[in-house]
Amino acid sequence: MNSEFLEALKDLEKEKGISVDVLLEAIEAALLSAYKRNFGSLQNARVHIDRTTGDFKVYSQRTVVEEVQDDRLEISLEEARKLDPRYNLGDMVENEVTPRDFGRIAAQTAKQVVVQRIREAERNIIYEEFSNREGDILTGVVQRIENKNVYIELGKTEAILTPSEQMPNEEYRQGDRLKTYIVEVRKTTKGPQILVSRTHPGLLKRLFEMEVPELQDGVVELKSIAREAGYRSKIAVYSKDENVDPVGACVGPKGMRVQNIVNELNGEKIDIVKWNQDPSKYVASSLSPAKVVAVEVWEDEKVARVIVPDYQLSLAIGKEGQNARLAAKLTGWKIDIKSESQMAELYPEYNNMEDMEDGPNSPEGYLEEDYLDDYGQYPAEGAVFEEDEK
Repeated sequence: MNSEFLEALKDLEKEKGISVDVLLEAIEAALLSAYKRNFGSLQNARVHIDRTTGDFKVYSQRTVVEEVQDDRLEISLEEARKLDPRYNLGDMVENEVTPRDFGRIAAQTAKQVVVQRIREAERNIIYEEFSNREGDILTGVVQRIENKNVYIELGKTEAILTPSEQMPNEEYRQGDRLKTYIVEVRKTTKGPQILVSRTHPGLLKRLFEMEVPELQDGVVELKSIAREAGYRSKIAVYSKDENVDPVGACVGPKGMRVQNIVNELNGEKIDIVKWNQDPSKYVASSLSPAKVVAVEVWEDEKVARVIVPDYQLSLAIGKEGQNARLAAKLTGWKIDIKSESQMAELYPEYNNMEDMEDGPNSPEGYLEEDYLDDYGQYPAEGAVFEEDEK
């Protein structure tokens, strides 16, 4: 090793951000291990690399004692003072023991250490870069598919889309470009492991934030999300500015903003409803596209009874209960859905619906014209839906 080697380390420091001192300390430790391994030395020793010339030397180390029990590790006070009168008990005496042919081993060891440290530094840089982006969206290219896991190329590294995070209605092929949500970045011995999702509600949130300037500026707030990935989602939005229509802002001119997100999610239906501090109005809106006649709430239990016209019952509940289930997730309320005729049978005193709190006949929200096609006939019975526990 020489001054050229030190210059090379300094270049690495500038390029990779690895400190020269850290590299030299690592090389010294590796050289010491190589010395003991190759020369069968059981004595204490240390390796020193000159920070100016790059020269290295191996020194044996022995402790000054009164009575020597192991001459490989200890030296008597008398012997030590022959070398230097200033030695006292407990001092460390060093002698150079650099082997003649140690240069080749040293060069090979130094190379291995430098390469290893460069890899570690690159892994740390990648880890720091992506760990700071947890909860953000990544765009990458499908590189390969192994054991149902989809590996997405991200330049210097790759992300893993596991089967549980894949959309049920999507097929992935090599070369496809995908937007994914970073769920977690793990530090492993093989480098950072980036786990991404296509089903996480955060993906929908970030897509809206990217598409809707009012969300980025804070003029519109996204209050809640309920998602059944690949099928239907509901989002509740709100604006403190009375002049801003939060639903219209998210829908966009001619529905272009929400349509771009629907296309990105391969046709996943999206209901956009207006968040309301009044639970009855909020619950009524959450059930769109169904029309609601009235809502009665029990705030302590967070239970709401919703009355809908007879012909709207199957729509309010939705195919396999999906619409009501998503509304419960969105609002955090248990929702008991009943038709007008059911209420008339169960509670004759409510026949005219005069004793219940009125709900909007047409909840504020974004409704797609083809929603009705997605809802099959559901038994005309009341049902209670509550937010799924996770």
